[in-house]
Amino acid sequence: MSPETLTASAGVQAQEAEEAEKVGVGTYISLFFAMCFFSGVFYKMPDAYRWLGAFDFTTLIGKFGSVSGAATFVGKGGLSARAGFLFALSLVPGVMLALGLLEVLSHYGALKAAQKLMTPLLRPILGVPGITGLALITDLQSTDAGAALTKGLVDSGKISKENLVVIAGWQYAGAGLINNYFSIASALFMAFLVPVWIPLVVMFCLKFVGGVFVRFCLKTFYKKDFQNA
Repeated sequence: MSPETLTASAGVQAQEAEEAEKVGVGTYISLFFAMCFFSGVFYKMPDAYRWLGAFDFTTLIGKFGSVSGAATFVGKGGLSARAGFLFALSLVPGVMLALGLLEVLSHYGALKAAQKLMTPLLRPILGVPGITGLALITDLQSTDAGAALTKGLVDSGKISKENLVVIAGWQYAGAGLINNYFSIASALFMAFLVPVWIPLVVMFCLKFVGGVFVRFCLKTFYKKDFQNA
């Protein structure tokens, strides 16, 4: 192992040790709230508990109103750069909300709690630090917000490029799992031969299969690509 690799590894370990310190009760409460908010636990609650939707990311984002009978302000039949611009603009509210909440939750120690609790789980399986846990959880509801949180971790130097590729592999498989499952597949629930939660659990497990497969490829076929990263 080269001196550069050893130095980088030592730096990451020192950073993880520093972030794992000073984790109190408040940080765990903040992490618990973040997990509930981004995981979709309160998404499409029964009428008696619909008020809990105020603590759900997708519900809080809401939806755009219609313009002259179109589905949203993006309209219908858009082409080329104009349609692409409006589509990109439609992603801004979710990304801004996710990044703003991440800053608030980070201030109260949610990332430190995630680092301490999730590293023993994520490090052996995916080879990524626990601080990526919130980005992975967010991806269960919103691919855009999950990608934004991941980019924030990369820009701040908290994860390496190799970690980024593994996380992307995990997020790509079944992206926006909970949101898409209950929004799109709900029309087929009556035809299911198994309980509704079983396919959801299977798809969630396959996300880890995708992440492990990408990690294996990086450690074997593309090992040299990250030696100087």
